[in-house]
Amino acid sequence: MQNILLILGVPFLIYGFWLSNDFTGIAAGISIFLFGMLALEQGFNAFTGGTLERILRKTTRTNWRSLWFGILATSLMQSSSLVSIITISFISAGLLELAAGIGVIFGANLGTSTGAWLIAGFGLKVNLSEYALPLLVFGILFIFQGNKKIKGLGYILAGLGFLFLGIHYMKESFEAIKETLDLVEYAITGIRGLLIYTLMGFAATIIMQSSHATMVLIITALAAHQITYENALALAIGSNVGTTITAILGSLGANVEGKRLAAAHFLFNMVTGVLALVLIQYFEACVDWVAQILTIAADNYTVKLAIFHSLFNLFGIILLFPFIDQLVKVLEKIIKPAKSNIFKPKYLTDSAAGFPETFVESVRLETIHLYENAIHIVLKTFGLHRRDLLDNDMLWAALQKDSTGTYYDIDAGYEKRIKGIFSAIIEFISQATFSREMEQSSKLYWLRNSGRHIVEAIKDTKHLQKNWIRYGRSQSAEARDEYQKIAFQIALMIREIEQFRQKIAQNELPLLSLDSLKSKIEEDDLQVTRQIEKLIREKKITPQTGSSLINDSAYMYSIKSNLVKAAETLFLHKSPQMFRPELKLALNDSEIKQVIEKINPAYEQNSDLN
Repeated sequence: MQNILLILGVPFLIYGFWLSNDFTGIAAGISIFLFGMLALEQGFNAFTGGTLERILRKTTRTNWRSLWFGILATSLMQSSSLVSIITISFISAGLLELAAGIGVIFGANLGTSTGAWLIAGFGLKVNLSEYALPLLVFGILFIFQGNKKIKGLGYILAGLGFLFLGIHYMKESFEAIKETLDLVEYAITGIRGLLIYTLMGFAATIIMQSSHATMVLIITALAAHQITYENALALAIGSNVGTTITAILGSLGANVEGKRLAAAHFLFNMVTGVLALVLIQYFEACVDWVAQILTIAADNYTVKLAIFHSLFNLFGIILLFPFIDQLVKVLEKIIKPAKSNIFKPKYLTDSAAGFPETFVESVRLETIHLYENAIHIVLKTFGLHRRDLLDNDMLWAALQKDSTGTYYDIDAGYEKRIKGIFSAIIEFISQATFSREMEQSSKLYWLRNSGRHIVEAIKDTKHLQKNWIRYGRSQSAEARDEYQKIAFQIALMIREIEQFRQKIAQNELPLLSLDSLKSKIEEDDLQVTRQIEKLIREKKITPQTGSSLINDSAYMYSIKSNLVKAAETLFLHKSPQMFRPELKLALNDSEIKQVIEKINPAYEQNSDLN
């Protein structure tokens, strides 16, 4: 589509430049304004390394808060497109509920009308170029600084400077064009005019990818009396619907939740646009009433246009906001997720890669996906299913039933369930563009390590599998029993990690239980070593069998340790503040070993057998 617009647009612009210098000024003004929008978005992106994301998460816990966030954020950043893209990214990464995202989008539509108010009420009454030049000077100065935040501030200042300069050029060019051409002669009245100009506003916004730019163009043209008030209202309605294209394009790289949000955005703007067209006479009457209350002159059509833009968006919010939850249910029924493929990445979407916080969360969710697949492989190696973990007796019975050593192809399982996802995670992480000093960089480091621990656990399981099958078929009841105990302990650890995970989901504080899991790994390893020594002394197993058991108990130790380390990173991410007191109390690996040594003086002596 962009290529088609480029092919059609270039000849049109060349012809326009040849035809009129004033057209060149208008086109240049639009271009400068759009460049200012890009610079402004670039500047605000500098503050999306955690700050903006944390504000978004904290201020969207209810639908009302989401609405106000959308209004304030769009009013501040003057870019509903940026707010929409951030919201889609957060929803795709699971950091935001769909209902909250819809509330933000509703608010963004009303917030975007503040730009019309600023231009109509201030921008047309002063010489903006006088303010633009100092902003550009300081903006460029700050852009060349090394500090990211100062550089971001520079982009914001330069963006504002270009916005003001673009408005100035459009205003001056429309004033100049009046002397040679009166565009009002081409005005279209009635229903036909409403529909045609609505489509023109829609098309202009799609081409420029900015409803703000379209509104500036409309207001400056209206101020120069180059379009009629009625046609300007229709153009504003069209631009409001056209701005949904940005969200739709942004959702193409998002998951099903992002697509649902884009659909909600389109639905809201379409409903408000249709109602504004159908009820335009009533809206005009309301605008006149509000203008009279605010003592705005009857012929001040630019400010009345801003009032109209705010009114029909506000009307849409009043009409649809109470039904957000019902809208979510409808969208969930209409837009269904594609069938999940456990062998392919699920969360590494393009939309989530746009912001550090959503980038990290996508990696975390994908690593949990990797963990789930790894647990399946570990359990299948011992002939187990997740349902077998519900009860100790059930688990032990399942292990004894599989005492003949059912073979599971770990290599095939690794190729299908692990390799592709793990490779995708590593590749995705390598695309991170944020600096190493940012908090998210350290999170990615730990997530990468978590993935490595998961893979190591599978490799250790493969090493253990050979003797599990061999001694499962052994005539030695003691050897079979010891290998069943090894599998039993691994399965118990998986169950305890799952219980730990559930506590996290319920906002409990189970961090200290990780220490107990780590201590249990050490204790279990010591008990297995003692039991093997005892069986050898009593000649119930051969030294060769004892040697195999000792080696395999080391693999058991490694499997459990790697799974616990992975769990620490994956399931203790959401609220680091709430875990800070527990983190101070939690023991590291060396401290845990010291505790075990104090509990059992024989630990140090027996640990040499590991």
